[in-house]
Amino acid sequence: MNEPPRNIPASPGTTQPASPGAAQPKVDSTLSKGLLILEVLTASHRAMGVTELARELDLTKSNVFRLLQTLCVLGYVRHTADKQYEATLKTWQVGRAVVENLNLRDLAAPQMRMLSDETGEAVYLAVPEGRTVIYIDKIESRQPIRTWSPVGGTAPIHAVSTGKAILAADYPRFRPLLDGFLERHTDRTLTDLTALDAEMKATADRGYAIDIGEFRDRVHGYGAAVLLPDGQVVASIGISLPDLNLPQDADARFGPLVRQAAQGVTARLARA
Repeated sequence: MNEPPRNIPASPGTTQPASPGAAQPKVDSTLSKGLLILEVLTASHRAMGVTELARELDLTKSNVFRLLQTLCVLGYVRHTADKQYEATLKTWQVGRAVVENLNLRDLAAPQMRMLSDETGEAVYLAVPEGRTVIYIDKIESRQPIRTWSPVGGTAPIHAVSTGKAILAADYPRFRPLLDGFLERHTDRTLTDLTALDAEMKATADRGYAIDIGEFRDRVHGYGAAVLLPDGQVVASIGISLPDLNLPQDADARFGPLVRQAAQGVTARLARA
């Protein structure tokens, strides 16, 4: 897995000019390297060894080993039986606490109700977690035939509309994490990175993502990204429905609705 170059200061307290007349804040080298290791492990679906991590981040093995020991002591990383390392749920717990502090579910509630009222289908609020999304809130479908995923459930980020909306909102950052990890779930799953590139461009252009049964057969979805005031994607909001419930004008009807809902949550975050 290749990732974009990372800027790691040569020593604690080093500063580099960000632009003429401006300088970056001082960055602690040891802390930044430890956080980079944690980022790689949390994004991976498998444990990784010292050598692999050192090669991934262009660090020495001894440096990586020392940092991993510290992360293990702090509870963010565990040492597996086969001498590999993997992230623990502590990282997820910290991230979830940040989301809770944003009151994201409360801020999104009016727009989720709007989507439920307008469509009658299942409505989900999702946040990214590595190569997956986690559903942190939902409103059940009112239809006789419905889809179902639990709050706290996960789905592959490249195969559901809420995940694809998040990807498209910051694709240059997410793309390296997906290279070689586009697992097939149905015959419609996008498993080719070039095909996903085109899908992400189309998603960004229209402002919402579409899932045509790419995670579960005959289950479709529409999702749009929720952004922080600085433009960073923090979540997505969307609907999920079985293909039996799809109206003929599904894209024209549901796409703009989820885009409107996401924009509404984004606006509320800006005022929070």
